[in-house]
Amino acid sequence: MRALSCGRQVLAALSTVALLGGCALGSAGQESAGAPRPVGAVTMVVPFAAGGGSDISGRAMADGLVSVRPELRVDVDNREGGQGAVGYSYLLSKAGSPNYLLATETSLLSLPLSVDVAFSHRSFTPIMKLGEDYTLLVALPSSPITSCADAVAQSRQRRVLAGISGAVGPDAVVFSQLERLSGADFDTVPYEGGGETMAAVLGGQVELASLNPSEVMGQLRAGELKALCVFADQRYDYPQLAGVPTSVEQGIPVSFAQFRGVIAPGGLSPQATEFWLEAARAFAGSPAYRDYVASEFLQPRVAFGEDFAAYLADSEKALAQVVRR
Repeated sequence: MRALSCGRQVLAALSTVALLGGCALGSAGQESAGAPRPVGAVTMVVPFAAGGGSDISGRAMADGLVSVRPELRVDVDNREGGQGAVGYSYLLSKAGSPNYLLATETSLLSLPLSVDVAFSHRSFTPIMKLGEDYTLLVALPSSPITSCADAVAQSRQRRVLAGISGAVGPDAVVFSQLERLSGADFDTVPYEGGGETMAAVLGGQVELASLNPSEVMGQLRAGELKALCVFADQRYDYPQLAGVPTSVEQGIPVSFAQFRGVIAPGGLSPQATEFWLEAARAFAGSPAYRDYVASEFLQPRVAFGEDFAAYLADSEKALAQVVRR
């Protein structure tokens, strides 16, 4: 896998964060640090651009939390940059404050494994794992590539450009596994989120893209894209995706699930941690959660607090086998 844009983007963005870091913990963060519960508006940080899977997840979680805690106001703040590092670094500066949450996914683990950042998943307070999300390999209907196996074969013979969300994110992990396990050789082009990746494949800047079902379902239905495979060992049960073959079916032994979740800053008081855990559990039992899972085609595998932390630790070990600095 030859990345046409690399970790220098991450480091440049982090340099900006470092310059601003001294004043990032402004008065709002300082006043709420150590509080037993949020006071005033809560900010849901999305570390990627609007329009992608993380943005959809963050907005669904914000609305869902309000649906079970009507006294809350949760505003969404897209802080994209550095393949997610800018958003995570911003949350790092809010230590102790219960007024901030972040819509997290697998970049929380892959970033610290691949570039020099000041955080790991242990820097934050795990609140809830919402579910798991398998990506689809998609292309324009006019593409000569007809399957996941065909994409691998053609990548060995000619230059094939593939769009991914983040140079070190979950899509990069998928293509790294493709290279390691099947001998593929794609030129990957990182973008800041699924929305930009979608635009690139629709506009013909790249031939392939690895995208979540929720990001591409409209285009699949409209015939603007075709799904070559899902990177999983079992097909989706959802009727809209049941006809998409798995990579494993096609002889490509690559299966990778991205998680979706929500974290809070590190250093929360026990009372604040319990406040958000109770709200998350209420959300998980609500119609809003069921609607979110169905609309995003997720596997509803939830975990809270310490169980979510254990999941992150186990996943970090697995990712370390394929993600390297």
